[in-house]
This record gives sequence, C-alpha cells and structure tokens, in this order.
Amino acid sequence: MKLSKILLDAPYNEGQRAWLSGFFTGMQTHMNQNTGSSIETETRTITILYGSQTGSAESVANDAGAVAKTYGLLPIVKSMDEIEAAALTAIDYLLIITSTYGEGEMPDNAQMLWDSVCSDAMPRLEGVNYSVLALGDTSYDLFCQAGIDWDNKLAELGATRIYERTDCDVDFEEPAERWISAVIPQVAGGTGAVNAEPDTHATEKPEYNRKNPYPGSLLVNRLLTDASSSKETRHYEISIAGSGLSYEAGDALCVVPTNCPDLVADIIKALACNGDEEVPVNGELVLLETALRTHFEIKTPSKELLEEIATRSGNQEFNGILDSGDKEKLSDYLWGRDTLDLLLQNPVCEFAAAEFIALLKPLQHRAYSISSSGKQWPETVHLTVASVRYDAHNRPHKGVCSTFLADLVTPETPVRCFFTPNKVFRVPDDNSLPIIMVGPGTGIAPFRAFLQERAYRKASGKNWLFFGDRNAATDYIYRDELEAYQESGLLTRLDLAFSRDQEAKIYVQDRMLEQGAELFQWLEQGGYFFVCGDAYRMAKDVDQALHNVIAEHGKFSEQQAIDFVNQLKKDKRYVRDVY
Repeated sequence: MKLSKILLDAPYNEGQRAWLSGFFTGMQTHMNQNTGSSIETETRTITILYGSQTGSAESVANDAGAVAKTYGLLPIVKSMDEIEAAALTAIDYLLIITSTYGEGEMPDNAQMLWDSVCSDAMPRLEGVNYSVLALGDTSYDLFCQAGIDWDNKLAELGATRIYERTDCDVDFEEPAERWISAVIPQVAGGTGAVNAEPDTHATEKPEYNRKNPYPGSLLVNRLLTDASSSKETRHYEISIAGSGLSYEAGDALCVVPTNCPDLVADIIKALACNGDEEVPVNGELVLLETALRTHFEIKTPSKELLEEIATRSGNQEFNGILDSGDKEKLSDYLWGRDTLDLLLQNPVCEFAAAEFIALLKPLQHRAYSISSSGKQWPETVHLTVASVRYDAHNRPHKGVCSTFLADLVTPETPVRCFFTPNKVFRVPDDNSLPIIMVGPGTGIAPFRAFLQERAYRKASGKNWLFFGDRNAATDYIYRDELEAYQESGLLTRLDLAFSRDQEAKIYVQDRMLEQGAELFQWLEQGGYFFVCGDAYRMAKDVDQALHNVIAEHGKFSEQQAIDFVNQLKKDKRYVRDVY
C-alpha cells in the first residue's frame, strides 16, 4: 500500500491533494534514482500507532520508525488519536505500541480509537498484518492489558498476526529493541525497496537517559506547606548545568532513588542476616546491604514474594485472600503494609539472602511533573513533591523517592535523573489562545511551569488556574507567586477550592461548575483545557464536570457533549497528566 494512498484518502481540499500528489511523485522518483533503478518500485509502508500516557510508548514508536527507515520502509508514526478507525482497513502493515493506564485501561490518547474499533460499525480487517508491543508493570494485576486487548481485537476482526505480542515490564528497553529487531525485517522482507543496511546509530539515545541517569545536584529543598499542615509538600531545584540536557514545560523528570537505610537495616534484621552476605545482581556478586539499598524495590512486595510468604507462612487469612482471586480484598489487606510488615507478621518464613533477592523487583525511577519552564530556567529543573509519611501496623512508613529527596539528598549527594518528554502536554504554540489549568495539590506543578512559559513568551492569551487543597492557611503553596501573577495580569483568573475550610467540602470541580458559563466561553474561543493530579478520583470528577458544563452552557444533549469533548481531545485541546 502506497503512503500516498493512505494520506490522500484523508480529508484534504483539492489544492492540498494536488500538492501532496506532486510531493509523493517527486519523492518516489528521488528514491528510484538513489537505488539506481530505472523501473518504478513501490516502497512498502508501515504504520506505527502508539497509545502513550507518559511518553514511553511514543518514544518506542519513534525508535521503530527510525529502524524501519533503515530497511527501506516508509514509516508513518502516529498517536492513536490521530487516525480514524475506518482508516485501519487501508493499512497493510500495522504495529501497535501501547502502555496500560490505571487498572488495565487504555491511555488517554488511545481511548477514542479503541471505542470505535469495539463498536458494531467497525469493518473487518482482513488484509491487515500486525504485531503488538505492550508496555506495563507486573506490580499491577492487569499487566499489559491494553496491549492484550488490542492483540485480541485485531485478530477477532480478521487481521493477521505476523509476530507474537511482546509484553514488557517496567524495564522495557531491551525487550522492545528485540521486538523491533524481529518485526521490522519481517515487514521489509520481500519488498524491492530494501536496499539500505540497518543504521546502528539510528536509535542511539542521548548520553543521559534511563540507563545512564545524569548526576544532578540539589540546590534547593524548601518546605512549601506550613509546619502545622497535615501534609508535607516541598519545592526542589536540581542543577543540570553543563549536562547538555534541556526540557520543555510539561515534561517529567525521572528520579532514581536509593532506599531508606533504616528500612534496609530492618529488613536485614527480619531476614536474620547481617548485610555482608553476597548476592547476585546483574551477573555480579554484591553485598546484601548494597543490593537492598540501591538495586531492588523493598517497599512494595512483588507478586512472587507475596505468594512465597503465603506458602511458607501457612497464614490462613492471607492464603484465603490470595486463593480467592478477589483483587479488592487483597488490596484492602495490603493497604498500608509493605515488605517489612509482611516479614514481621509472618516470622516463620525464613529466606536465605540470595533467595529473598530473587523474589524482588528492580528498584525503579519515579517520574515527577516538572514545575519550571526550561526557557526561564535552562540550568535547573524544579519539582513540587508531596513527602509520603504515615504510621501503620505499629511502625512509621515513608515513600521511597519523596523522602529520599526530602531526607537523604544533600548538596553532595548526586540526584540521578533523566527527562521524559510529554509532547502533547504543552503550552499551545499560538500565544493568543486561552488556557484553562486544573491542578489541585501537587497537580499545580506543570501549571507553574506553564505560567512561567507564558510569561517568558510574553503570550497575550488568557490564563485560568483552578487550584485547591485541604486548608488555605497551611496548604496554599506558591501563594506569593500566584498572587504576583494575578497582579501582573498574567493569571487572568484564579479559582481556589480548599476542601476543609468549611463544613461542606468544596473541590476544583465544584468551582468549574460555578463558573461554567465563562469556562465554556473560553473553550469556544479556542481555549485549551489541562488537568494534572490524581487519576482515580479528581481527574474523573473533573472530566464529569467538564461534560456537565459543556452540556448545560452549550445547550447540548449528553451525546453532543461527549462529541464536543472528544473533539477537544482529538485537537489536543483537552490533555491530562494524571497519575
């Protein structure tokens, strides 16, 4: 299938079609000349669609596209919200690369296409050859569910699987590279266009990345909330001076932590070890204490560890919950419990050091929305992080990375980090367009960056922020900055919702409903609607409020409101950074 056939079927006007037709004719002629062929050849097109919540699937899709070019293929790399379901019927070779969001759900940019593919109106896909790469996390019950669903649905619709689905855990780079290396040559096989040798440099990553984090230095660690607050939220500034790294407002910084030394010591004691036992890590022997501190996830127990503790302990309650398969009961049982709790509560379980290590998952980075503009702060990156601290089961508990930053990092301690771009969660290129930002709590982080970005650009567009937390007196973070932005006129509107300052709780979605008429007016003016924060409650409530505002003030039916919101999503004017 020619690239021109797919793209010229899109809804262009006649002038655009003529230009594209000429462009593809010229490109084909140029390719034929470069291959030394006097006979017109048809270059094989491969369509690569990604469903991505944080950018990982998008990055892999671009890598796959780069490799496809080295094999003489014409790759079309698109977000799933950039294609209509009916267009899938015209694709000869299709690669699906998707992460799984939440509890087995599709990423935001994949949901509309998935709904269309699952509808009764979806045509058959005989003639489509496909393969699926699924990104996930085995700590979740529905591991790689979005990829599994795509794989099954495409087969159900008659498409031909040309390579088995690959499911990747959080360390996805190597299995993703193997999948790309296997499936791309298979697509390229047999086409006369294959004349290029694979370029081993095509998918080279920047010098600093997930496998080689940059050792940043902490410049600022400042408490944002009042000392009397029920929460602890901190502002961090990390130097990247001289690194060659850069970032955009809307990106995330991934921080690679080390585990709390006290927790490490307590686990070693619970294992009846002394910490200097040697255990295998990545083909080398290291001390148990080092392995637990720097290499493995020791707070959240893996499924393998849960099953082994249940088996060895004979704990009837725990075994009954695991055997029942009731995920809600298991979640309730594990709420507030970590690996150490399970060891202490089941002392009959005995593990040799190496045996215990084998049951753990690798220690992973934590991603934080950046709260600064890279244009205004090119040599530093700012984070807004809530420190996780709570008491449960007769002992204190702490978040791994949030308290690593708060308690363990000194100016001399390197903060190993790397950036994850989010190309969709961006300030609009058109500086005249209004933006609406909904970010309670630490969800304000990217919007602080957005406001800095708009100020740097001297953007004329209106800016509206919905912010809130528990109490204004103790939790109104960045108050001085926000009020200064109001006084300068940069922040056109600021609507606040402090839930516990009155008897009836008030949230950001309530403020949206109160100001629905103006909110709808801003959307009608081409406004962008951004949401950042808790995915499970806040983001869902905000989404429902948005639908209600549009239905009421646009005088739409429920379906018309849904269509309006879907169009906002397709236009990248309704974008979420939720977790």
